[in-house]
Amino acid sequence: MLMMQSSGPAATVVVERAAPVSTVDVLVAASELPVGHTLKRGDLRWLPWPSDYVPGGSVSRRDVAGESEEFDGSIVRQSFLAGEPIRREKLVKANSNAFMSAILPSGMRAVAISIDTRGATSAGGFVLPNDRVDVLRTYRDDEASKTGGIDVQMSETILPNIRVLAIGQNVQERNGEKVVTGETATLEVTPAQAETLALSQKTGQLSLALRSLADAGQTEAVREDKSDSGVTVVRYGVARQSARR
Repeated sequence: MLMMQSSGPAATVVVERAAPVSTVDVLVAASELPVGHTLKRGDLRWLPWPSDYVPGGSVSRRDVAGESEEFDGSIVRQSFLAGEPIRREKLVKANSNAFMSAILPSGMRAVAISIDTRGATSAGGFVLPNDRVDVLRTYRDDEASKTGGIDVQMSETILPNIRVLAIGQNVQERNGEKVVTGETATLEVTPAQAETLALSQKTGQLSLALRSLADAGQTEAVREDKSDSGVTVVRYGVARQSARR
């Protein structure tokens, strides 16, 4: 005889729903923002972020009443990656007196030199902020002029591979502009290089030679010793040693 055994009650499967994660809108960079970039509409966006993991110092929607326009026109003093939360200490207002000191690295100095507004001493005006340049000094060699009876002009590279901080009051390329003109170029230099620039402006005409992006990162020995005996100058195809002035 076939016996049928009844089964017990079906097991109950309990599905626990995860508690919803509390989030807060955090202001982040919509794309990579380099140093010197001026913020405009579209550079920043709101991104939901878990409330328990909001980075310290970041800007939330409640901090700015839901608007981010207050950051328009601010200048990036430290670069941001795309999606990185915005921090106020990494921005500075363009009209702030602290702007230049904010983007200047520790231990460096900002020195302005006079340049030709037509670009005659700045590679045709194609030197832009954040470019790397060699600084050249052109001066009259009084001794050679007196000896030869003609006006002898000399030229030498006094500082190689120097970063340009600003041209005039422009600190970045704006609206796709390829030529920036101004009466001054502000350079990032060491304290000793600042002394060299200050003296060279008094004793000659300074010019900027634009360097290729391919070799802008190369390190070079920079003359810091003021007792350096001189520089080799080539005139009429003949090289000779000339004392620094």
